[in-house]
Amino acid sequence: MPHLGYLNRHLDRHKTPASGNDLRAAVLGANDGLVSNFCLLMGVAGGGATGKTVLLAGVAGLMAGACSMALGEWLSVKNAREMTETLLSEEAAELRHDPEGERAELVQIYVDRGFDQNDAEALSDLVMKNPELALAVMARDELSIDPKEMGGNPWSAAAVSFGLFSAGAILPLAPFFIMEGSKGIAWSVGLSLAGLLGMGVATARFNGRGALHSGVRQVLIGAAAAAVTFGVGKLFGTALS
Repeated sequence: MPHLGYLNRHLDRHKTPASGNDLRAAVLGANDGLVSNFCLLMGVAGGGATGKTVLLAGVAGLMAGACSMALGEWLSVKNAREMTETLLSEEAAELRHDPEGERAELVQIYVDRGFDQNDAEALSDLVMKNPELALAVMARDELSIDPKEMGGNPWSAAAVSFGLFSAGAILPLAPFFIMEGSKGIAWSVGLSLAGLLGMGVATARFNGRGALHSGVRQVLIGAAAAAVTFGVGKLFGTALS
């Protein structure tokens, strides 16, 4: 009969550290805010808008984008949590109403993983003695769900998404609070490119590329997007004037 300590070691899978995923999500969220507002501001400025108009457009772009990101994150996390709760509820009902069938499924899972039949049955019997453990194991091994991770809190996820987008979007906008015209545009471009370089360097931690490569690539892509919107703004501004 397998020892319970062995069972726990078997169930504790190797997990990827959350820090890498957290950094990736943070960088992408801030990058979305920076690039989208940078491009918006360059398009409006390229069209010949006054300093106050550019500032208003930037503030509106920041708020609209941050609210959109927060709402999308809230819905995503909420839906994922509700789906997980439904699946766990269904699995718990199956364990109550058809324990033998669930045991047979668990035995087959362990056999497929390389256990011989006797060990798989012994391990399954040990799991099935504890209803809470049985639900956790079936959820994880059959449904690929960790009951301890229900998808997070939708409100905190929305707040983080709002904050990250806003943090990125404020970089190209900040100069227009105190200056306008070509000077404001120059400072906006400088801050934005510096922010893009920093985010590119940060992405090197999880994309396997060199920091310089990632940073320069991020700057070039962001600059190209902003140049396109500036050109479009210039074109339409001239045509409408």
